[in-house]
Amino acid sequence: MNEAAPLRLGFSPCPNDCFIFDALVHQRTPFHGVLDTHLDDVEALNQAALAGTLDVAKVSYHAFGLLAQEWWMLRSGGALGRGVGPLIVRRRAAPPPSPAEWLRGRRVAVPGGTTTARLLLRLFGGSDFEEVHVRYDRIMPMVASGEVDAGLIIHESRFTYAEHGLDALVDLGAWWEERTGLLLPLGGIAVRRALGAKRAREIDAAVRASVAAAFADPSASSEFVAAHAQELAPAVRQSHIDLYVNRYSLDVSSEGEAAVRALLAEGAAIAWLPPPPEDLFVPTD
Repeated sequence: MNEAAPLRLGFSPCPNDCFIFDALVHQRTPFHGVLDTHLDDVEALNQAALAGTLDVAKVSYHAFGLLAQEWWMLRSGGALGRGVGPLIVRRRAAPPPSPAEWLRGRRVAVPGGTTTARLLLRLFGGSDFEEVHVRYDRIMPMVASGEVDAGLIIHESRFTYAEHGLDALVDLGAWWEERTGLLLPLGGIAVRRALGAKRAREIDAAVRASVAAAFADPSASSEFVAAHAQELAPAVRQSHIDLYVNRYSLDVSSEGEAAVRALLAEGAAIAWLPPPPEDLFVPTD
């Protein structure tokens, strides 16, 4: 890989990603090379990575399961933890005896075909319902209007769904944690193996430095975060960051690795993903 060529970096405009990447893209932390930065919705980033139009990309772990033969995951910059899962929401009603049974035959809006949320929905509820694939920010209005029976929400929607007159039918993160005892891996920063292990380690170190800088001075990223989330109240932006950026964003840790391997293995068990390789993460040496 020619290090003089711009490195094509993609991440989402969500507050957590802008918080994580602010120092890196604004050159407040060291990085050897030029960044060609693209911001887009996570499902669009998943598809861009699958198409090979990015070198480093924030991707869902569902998508990473499809990419892992040709990409590594960085140890830094990811979104995983506890209490971070997607929710299935519906219009307000009395709770059903069995949410999984209630889903049968329903129309459910989901935020794209390769999101981790969709994989979790499949693991929870099977496939006996109709999926309607839309951009994540259209889901709550579609549920509220009755266009669909339920919606699978991610990102900041978990902080605002009640304002749309919706109730949470299932917290898929809580379901995963109770069933497995593991962290929930949502997404991470993937790098093309073709860049080579040395370059991948340099990128990992640069992302880690950017996360550390964000933690050291949280106010430094506020302008960048706000510029890409103007429709969100400041309190919602901060809640988003507080939820999705944590110690596992600095390093996935052995605990996080175990969770990633478990999720990809479950995806492979239902034939949604190929069997994962052993070396999922950037080699340490």
